[in-house]
Amino acid sequence: MIFSPFERMVAGRYLRARKAEGFVSVIAAFSFLGIMLGVATLIIVMSVMNGFRAELVGRILGLNGHISVYAQGVPLSGYQDLAVRVAAVPGVTAVIPVIESQALLSIGGRATGVVVRGIAPADFFARPVLADGILAGDQTTFEGNVVAIGAEMADRYHLTLGDEVTLIAPKGKAGPFGTIPRSRTYQVGAVFDVGMYEYDSGFVFMPLPAAQVFFQMQGTVSALDVMTYDPVHLGKVRAGVESAVAGLATARDWRDMNNSFLNALQVERNVMFLILTLIIVVAAFNIISSMIMLVKDKGRDIAIMRTMGARRGSMMKIFMLTGASIGFAGTAGGAVLGIVFALNIESIRQWLQALTGTELFSAEIYFLSQLPAQVEWHEVALVIGMAFLLSILATLYPAWRAARLDPVEALRYE
Repeated sequence: MIFSPFERMVAGRYLRARKAEGFVSVIAAFSFLGIMLGVATLIIVMSVMNGFRAELVGRILGLNGHISVYAQGVPLSGYQDLAVRVAAVPGVTAVIPVIESQALLSIGGRATGVVVRGIAPADFFARPVLADGILAGDQTTFEGNVVAIGAEMADRYHLTLGDEVTLIAPKGKAGPFGTIPRSRTYQVGAVFDVGMYEYDSGFVFMPLPAAQVFFQMQGTVSALDVMTYDPVHLGKVRAGVESAVAGLATARDWRDMNNSFLNALQVERNVMFLILTLIIVVAAFNIISSMIMLVKDKGRDIAIMRTMGARRGSMMKIFMLTGASIGFAGTAGGAVLGIVFALNIESIRQWLQALTGTELFSAEIYFLSQLPAQVEWHEVALVIGMAFLLSILATLYPAWRAARLDPVEALRYE
């Protein structure tokens, strides 16, 4: 739609309301603010939810295998041969034997349940999420009768390198007076911080040979963690792994094991998008009301312009341009505000926490130690396009009423 200089000039004058038209300009200002805040809020919330999903999935993939090979209900025996067969599948980058089970951690008379994961020291430090998160210790200290604990656990129990902890196995040994709990004392050989509260507070890593002794799984493991080039597109690789272990073990990928969690994130994301879109819809209705009032207020001007030769199409374009300009300006301002806020949201959170003295983002509740945000530019474009479209649609009815106004009737009652 091409606007003539005359139409742009009149629309511009209507946007700069005089004092006598203050009420109309106030409604237009609220319409502008509504569009701006709606667009900014939608961009910020969607970016935070994208960041949550990316961070959580990244931690899951960084600490667990993309595909897990295990035996149903029993330890996985002959895992060395299986590892060789799986490693030969195209697309597989690494096969890592692991033991995972629950145990009771006892420190100074205090006890808590933990997840113990046995893994070879070389594999432990080969995972970027763990290697980059090591706060104390190295590969030389993660050997023998030692364990690696998370930073949250270390802070809670005031543990440092060299301190001793006691692990109690879930299965005891039979004695003349019943089952006797099996326990063993270990030294803290490393402290890690992966940025995910669940792992930093409740996971204990130990060398694989020590885990086999502690859980009485000599010659067996719980599963094989299979790493691939592309964890998103696993179809062909998973089929190859299933074929390699057919009849001996079962293979599941990370999406199967976290299916309910991923579905919950997706549903929450879609619902939040729909709810926050209503803010923009309400702001669009404000544009409709302000434009209807403007058409009513400018009835005499419309009649005069019509009698001077202005066409109905020009009247419609003038009021469409007036209303759409409010929506376009609000959308542009909201997009800039939302993007800047999303890109600096962690700094803003820390500033607000320091200002209010309250914790706004608890790691115990949200699982992550930092507030994540990931701006998806195609989503930003979708939000901007949707806001633009709603702004244009909101002007159609008021503009149509202006074009249909009868000059004789308008001037008769002036």
